[in-house]
Amino acid sequence: MVLPRLQIILVIGLCVAVAVVDAFAPPIAATRHQTTTAHNMMPADVLQNTIMNLDHLNNSILTMDQAAAETLAGPFFGLSLFPYLAFLYFLDLPQNETPKGVTVGFATCLLFVFLTIPAAVGAKVWYGVSLADSDWLHGSAESLLTVTNLVTVIAFRQALSFKELEADGVGASMPESMVSYRPMINLVVALTALAGVSAFVPGFMGAEVHTPYLNGFMDIPFQLSAKHPEPENALTVACWIIHISSLVEFLVAMGFCWRWADESNNPKWRGLTWGLLPLHSSGITACTYHLFYNSIPALVPLQAMLTCLGNTTAMFAAYRIAISNGWSAPWGGILVLNDDDNFKTNPQEEESQSLVGFEDLGDALATDNDWTFIAKLFAGCAVASYLVKYGELWLDFPFESELYLSLAFIFIPSLLNSFKWWKRSQDPTFDGWF
Repeated sequence: MVLPRLQIILVIGLCVAVAVVDAFAPPIAATRHQTTTAHNMMPADVLQNTIMNLDHLNNSILTMDQAAAETLAGPFFGLSLFPYLAFLYFLDLPQNETPKGVTVGFATCLLFVFLTIPAAVGAKVWYGVSLADSDWLHGSAESLLTVTNLVTVIAFRQALSFKELEADGVGASMPESMVSYRPMINLVVALTALAGVSAFVPGFMGAEVHTPYLNGFMDIPFQLSAKHPEPENALTVACWIIHISSLVEFLVAMGFCWRWADESNNPKWRGLTWGLLPLHSSGITACTYHLFYNSIPALVPLQAMLTCLGNTTAMFAAYRIAISNGWSAPWGGILVLNDDDNFKTNPQEEESQSLVGFEDLGDALATDNDWTFIAKLFAGCAVASYLVKYGELWLDFPFESELYLSLAFIFIPSLLNSFKWWKRSQDPTFDGWF
């Protein structure tokens, strides 16, 4: 008998919670006396005991080393694969009429995951460091994530452009990427080959642990008279461009999901935008980790947890899209949130909406072709990368390894991003904050 998917998700969540508690809880022997006398404790004692346990948890997180962080993160990254496979399955169901190129884009993330494994093993075996501390291996591996998001954005952009021209009564030929996997697969193969060259060439030439990605060709070729010297594990400009562009591309893809709800007359697609939010927060966590020069190990398991959560919410969002389009699950139905929102959206309602954020770059650059769109996107990310890489050398906080400050860098943008989508869902004319 196949368990309902909601039960499976709950079981997985329970296992995750047990793993976290087991990782951070004090040894059993140290707490046995407290356990046996808990029923005799006064409220003040309970409060004091709770504070002590929270203090222990806080100290465990603050003193976590790299090895412990990677050990804790491993199961979450491994577990996250299964909901992502389910997400791809639901997304590509024929009832959804998802553009084939979009499916290829999201599926390319699997290529990033599997090819990152040998890069991480190489960094550990050859140099005894984590992947993030070897720039040439790190940049080559992370470039595949940029490929994933870039292919998704291009395919979505082509499909939306066709749908909008068709709605305006303008004759346009349907892009092949809407009905065939082949164009985007060809693009993935070409871009992956380039990423492979960026890894194999320095590897054959005897690259060292801190050999710069792409030989640091975009870095400023002289030492700046900054307040702080740059650590040897600092990211190159090219590696920062990869990370920042991945964040921006993912926001654009989220915006495209929101717009696809209008073009497909299915508001459940907006749920996918919500489902992808934890994954974007996971990307912010990775960038924050590098902003602090990889000196806060606790961010590694946090990123893994957010990835696992995001893959699960994306899976559920894709499941809701499939159910709303008439697909019937062979194992029976499960809870579908907001099942009464099957109203038809009105594309004209969105036309007055002005630029809200990076997710609307697709609108702002709608008149560009794919090549100029990509060029402008990466040019903006390059400017941001120079500001981050060299600007933080004049600041103190990146060198102080403050965990709670790093969490602010992660959760404040994530909360603002969530509020922005909630506000947009309530008021289609919302014109943003800038």
